[in-house]
Amino acid sequence: MAEEAELDLVVIGVNQAPPVAKILNYGKYKYEQEKKAKEAKKKQHVVDIKEVKVRYKIDTHDYEVRLKNIRKFISQGNKVKLVVMLRGREMQHSSLAIDLANRFIADLANDPITVEKQPIVEGRNVTAWFAPQG
Repeated sequence: MAEEAELDLVVIGVNQAPPVAKILNYGKYKYEQEKKAKEAKKKQHVVDIKEVKVRYKIDTHDYEVRLKNIRKFISQGNKVKLVVMLRGREMQHSSLAIDLANRFIADLANDPITVEKQPIVEGRNVTAWFAPQG
């Protein structure tokens, strides 16, 4: 029947009993499948990890700018890694860096943000992770 219609016999369901086959133009079928895959990929959102770096002696305006950046990244659906950098003798004041990270968490409490990882000392840095809710 496929040869009479000058079309192709395409097996759709191989693992079924009996196997499902259709008579159609294979080139057109392949094109439609690629088109559907491309459309699905277009609607997909890849979650990026944005990094916000600060020092523990941050000024108030700089703090507000970083806070605004975190809110913007979260609203775009990305995860945020907050890094409070410590250098040299600043390592003795890691508690101040943790306090700063907790201040970020307190200021972001009213936003739709979940804290994935609480502030923790990792090497020379204090890191905390934020993600969008839901």
